[in-house]
Amino acid sequence: MLKKERQAYIIQQINIHNKVLSSDLCVQLNVSEDTVRRDLQELDEEEKLTKVHGGALSKSFHFTLHNNSIYLQPEKKVIAQKAVQLIKDGMFVVLSGGTTIIELVKSLPPELSATFITVSIPTALELLSHPNCEVIFLGNKLLKSAQMAVGAEVVQRLGEIKADLCFLGTNSIDAQKGITDLEWEVIEVKKAMIACAHKTISLAISEKLNSVQRLQVCATEAIDTLITELEANDPLLEPYKQKGVKLI
Repeated sequence: MLKKERQAYIIQQINIHNKVLSSDLCVQLNVSEDTVRRDLQELDEEEKLTKVHGGALSKSFHFTLHNNSIYLQPEKKVIAQKAVQLIKDGMFVVLSGGTTIIELVKSLPPELSATFITVSIPTALELLSHPNCEVIFLGNKLLKSAQMAVGAEVVQRLGEIKADLCFLGTNSIDAQKGITDLEWEVIEVKKAMIACAHKTISLAISEKLNSVQRLQVCATEAIDTLITELEANDPLLEPYKQKGVKLI
C-alpha cells in the first residue's frame, strides 16, 4: 500500500471513530510500528489529526478554543434533529461526549426546561449557553484523550441518579457485538450512564454501523433506540431491528 493510501485510510478511521491506536493500524495496514509512527507524525504536522502516545485523536472531536471542522456534520445535524424530539420539559437527561452530542445540544429549543447531566467537558460548555436548562457536570479525574471525567467517584455518583434518558455518542456499534469502544475508563463510565437511565439512545452516523472496537460497552439488547441519519426502514438497520432496537 502506498503512503498516500495508508494515510487516507488512517484519516478515514479517525474521522469515523475519533481515535486510532497505532497497534491496530499496524495490523490493519500490515506495516511496522515505525511506518505508522511516521505516518501519524506527518499527518499531525499537516494538522489533520493530533498525535498522542500510542495513537492519534481527531481534531474535530478534541476541544480547542478554535472551531474545528466536523466530520459529516450535516448527517450529525440530522441525527440531532431526530434526537431532540425525545426530550421533554422536566426530564433528567444524561449525555456523553462527542461531536454528535454537541450537535444535539445546539439543536435544543431555547424554551426547553430540562436538567442535563454530563461527564464531558465540551458537552458541559456547550450546555452553558442554553437559556433555560440546568447543567450538572460530574467531575473527577479528567481523561485528556476523551476530555471527560472518569473514575470510581463518577461511576458512584451516576449510580445515585435516576435519569429519564441517556444519549450515547457511539464509537462503534454492531448488531451482534453491541456498542464497543477503546478505553476501559470511558467504558466503565458509559456503563454507569446506561444503568442510571430509564432508556438508552445510541446516536451513530451510518459509517459507524457494523464496526467493532476492542471492548464492549453494552450488548445490543441494552439499547432502546438507535438514531442514525438513515431512514428507519433502511436495509442496513434491519439487523438492529431484529434485536428489538427501535429505529429513528
